[in-house]
Amino acid sequence: MKILKSLDIWIITSLTGIILYAAFNIFGIYHQNILQYFAFIITGIAAFAFFYKAGLQLFRDNYIALFAVFLFLFIATLLFGENIRGSKRWIDILVFNFQTSEFYKPFFTIIIASLLSTQNRFTHRRLLITFFIVGISFFFIFIQPDLSTAVMFLSVFSIMFYFSGVPSKTVLKCITVIFLAIPFVWFILKPYQQGRIIGFMNPDIDPQGLSYNLHQSIITIGSGNILGKGLGMSTQSRYKFLPEYHTDFAFASLVEQFGFVGGAIVIILFGVILYRLFNKAASKHNDSFSYLFIIGTISFIGIPIFVNIGMNMGLLPVTGIALPFISYGGSSIVSTMIMLALALSI
Repeated sequence: MKILKSLDIWIITSLTGIILYAAFNIFGIYHQNILQYFAFIITGIAAFAFFYKAGLQLFRDNYIALFAVFLFLFIATLLFGENIRGSKRWIDILVFNFQTSEFYKPFFTIIIASLLSTQNRFTHRRLLITFFIVGISFFFIFIQPDLSTAVMFLSVFSIMFYFSGVPSKTVLKCITVIFLAIPFVWFILKPYQQGRIIGFMNPDIDPQGLSYNLHQSIITIGSGNILGKGLGMSTQSRYKFLPEYHTDFAFASLVEQFGFVGGAIVIILFGVILYRLFNKAASKHNDSFSYLFIIGTISFIGIPIFVNIGMNMGLLPVTGIALPFISYGGSSIVSTMIMLALALSI
């Protein structure tokens, strides 16, 4: 029973509720893949049990080996990965495939927490190593290409860096560099990425083209009203007016079926998980490694929630960032389970 003491009943209960909503949502709009979704969940639970028992401290001193393993996987993905819509993000191993960047999330968090929790973390040598690892990680995800995920990794690092106790002058310098770099980012974006931003800034410019996904998502959410159309009764999703209705826009599909109430419940359940993780982080403030890992976990879960739901509601530009557990995809589910297991094992 000792091993179960650190399990947070609020997180486990909220997670169960989210998974149930997600399963019913998938069944209602994409029933032919419901068994595969359950296979993802079972795999995620197995991964949770393994990493919860192993514990976070097991990986603390092995961050160089972890980085080397994922560097190899990123190179293998680049060379031998499955090409889907012009992107090489997935690699096949025997009977399954996985998205390298998704599986990297918990281990990237371990690596950065290890680097930023030492006494000499702000020496030039240690900062050089840290920025090198972050830069290489960003580069390999960016060239897949997967800009939104690459930016998310950079954002998570920035949050962890800030909470590591970095001097205010350094934070100010970093913010200045970021603001100066923003105008140049436009020129490295691909045409479809520029189109998403243009469509977001001016939704009426091309409702059948640039802003089609955005318009359909808003229509789908609005059509759910207060209580939704009911399980399997969605029209926007089932008749495929809404693109990517089971992945990027799965939240819109969920609201169409279960209404404002269903969507609000899911958001509240996510909020409970994040709140409990914040509490756990506060209790580990004197253990900088554990503290930073939990901060990274909160960021890797919280950012996709904010970005994906904001995108579904038309408040943010369209990106390919998945909503944890709600968006259909095994890599995201297993990766998030690993992060939660390690955070709760502390």
